[in-house]
Amino acid sequence: QAANYAKTGAATRVLIVGYTDTSGSAAYNLGLSNRRSRTVADALVAQGVNGGVIALDGKGETALAKPTADGVREPLNRRATIDINF
Repeated sequence: QAANYAKTGAATRVLIVGYTDTSGSAAYNLGLSNRRSRTVADALVAQGVNGGVIALDGKGETALAKPTADGVREPLNRRATIDINF
């Protein structure tokens, strides 16, 4: 849906932000969140979104959707968000 929306409206910027839960070290999770955002970007480009308008960010475990203690596996925190601007 995000790819179709971005293509239909001729997006000027697509920001993808990756997040993780708190299992693993903070440094590992930061890298994982960056890889997660890259994976989403690659999927959007494969579906025809202009890669030149895509920006990536990784927040690691710093912006939890569901607050948890350190070392807790929480699927809701393992996510990527896509913001599309026209």
